[in-house]
Amino acid sequence: MAPPQESHEPRISHEAERLDSLLWFCFDSGRHSITVTTVASAGNIGEDGILSCTFEPDIKLSDIVIQWLKEGVIGLVHEFKEGKDELSEQDEMFRGRTAVFADQVIVGNASLRLKNVQLTDAGTYKCYIITSKGKGNANLEYKTGAFSMPEVNVDYNASSETLRCEAPRWFPQPTVVWASQVDQGANFSEVSNTSFELNSENVTMKVVSVLYNVTINNTYSCMIENDIAKATGDIKVTESEIKRRSHLQLLNSKASLCVSSFLAISWALLPLAPYLMLK
Repeated sequence: MAPPQESHEPRISHEAERLDSLLWFCFDSGRHSITVTTVASAGNIGEDGILSCTFEPDIKLSDIVIQWLKEGVIGLVHEFKEGKDELSEQDEMFRGRTAVFADQVIVGNASLRLKNVQLTDAGTYKCYIITSKGKGNANLEYKTGAFSMPEVNVDYNASSETLRCEAPRWFPQPTVVWASQVDQGANFSEVSNTSFELNSENVTMKVVSVLYNVTINNTYSCMIENDIAKATGDIKVTESEIKRRSHLQLLNSKASLCVSSFLAISWALLPLAPYLMLK
């Protein structure tokens, strides 16, 4: 009986390999193997995302082949070969939504830009590389959701000393926790109220949290978190000004570790309104 022919077509097993670390190194059984590296990442629904993949550079661009595949999808996510995109076998769900950084392929960047991220884009992807040096591939886990920067303001319409924290888009539903620099470790659940309002696309939700009985010359933090991202909005009210600061970080899909940060920090100094009720 003739031995079975070895298939050289890249495939993703329907039994997903266990992702025990941020980096995955998987190699084909060809004569040579090259190192391919990916990092677990997350995409924000409705925005553009990046699936990161790097490999050992090759000076011969015409010999480099990049194939992106997704577990459970028959067609290719994206293919780049002979110095240009080859999308004849691209799956319909990714049509018009993918691109590699063509000018960076020669230096070993095979990262994929995914336009208009959808909730269904989540899953296990494979970055498969062929160069004149050999072959290699690496898996990455891609999560999708919604996350946004919170803004904390003094609620002048309230009947008591109140702060209002708002963030326009989150999914899955996050937790919201208030903290105070002066009263570290205090539980503010009994003096705060949080609501979630479904947005028009019926997926993401607006987060609104109100904190009552706040005092002047204290820094308060509104922390919003789900399994994809963590965002914090800080506010400090003094007798002469209001200071604000906010930041957001993406969390590693397997642990509460910042692996990719989208950081936007800014202090806003505003004149104190004459009718400020904080004391």
